[in-house]
Amino acid sequence: MAEAQYRGTGRRKNSVARVRLVPGTGKITVNDHPIENYIPFANLRQVVLQPFDATETNDNYDVIANVNGGGFSGQAGAIRHGIARALLDVDPDFRAPLKKAGLLTRDPRMKERKKYGLKKARKAAQFSKR
Repeated sequence: MAEAQYRGTGRRKNSVARVRLVPGTGKITVNDHPIENYIPFANLRQVVLQPFDATETNDNYDVIANVNGGGFSGQAGAIRHGIARALLDVDPDFRAPLKKAGLLTRDPRMKERKKYGLKKARKAAQFSKR
């Protein structure tokens, strides 16, 4: 019989992460690379581990994540969101600690679109009298 797999989809900014949790030793793989090689910043790796800290399930599951779009920060947030959603499939009793830590809420903040006539979303060209 195949071992249990739990799936979750996480999103943040322009990043989308498809996450699988498999019972294991706590190994995290992102786009076929170990997380240490894929995400170069220790603080963002800690962000990814927050759902396990909230539910006290460190080193119980291996994480296999496919993530695309955005940068390091958005991708780390998307993986965190996907792990939190997958943990709900593992045990519905995890809902309370995950909700209290704010890990189930999709962060709605996105980059504002560029407007015509401006250099960026709100930055206008410098005014000149002459």
